[in-house]
Amino acid sequence: QVQLVESGGGLEQAGGSLRLSCVASGNIDSIDAMGWYRQVPGKQRELVATIGNGGYTNSGDSVKGRFTISRDIAKNTVYLQMNSLKPEDTAVYFCVAFDDTAGEIAWGQGTQVTVSS
Repeated sequence: QVQLVESGGGLEQAGGSLRLSCVASGNIDSIDAMGWYRQVPGKQRELVATIGNGGYTNSGDSVKGRFTISRDIAKNTVYLQMNSLKPEDTAVYFCVAFDDTAGEIAWGQGTQVTVSS
């Protein structure tokens, strides 16, 4: 099994920056990619960004140009650098680990990001 622990959420003003971190532990050899989702109560979960073991990244249209995902494989950690934050970025952000065959194999507990206007 894979365990994921996020950190770095909090309250920030519009236009500011935050960086989220997610550390993976357990059966990390099973991880082919990692990423971030976010969810607002009453709304559908939204993919924010993903990064594969080879470094290929993908991000949602709403965050392109503002958010950057990166990964330190040696530290089993994935980061989400969030710049130019907007109030609509307010959500609970979840770290996710993927296996190429099984898809999503682990979720973090979530970290709250709140952006004030």
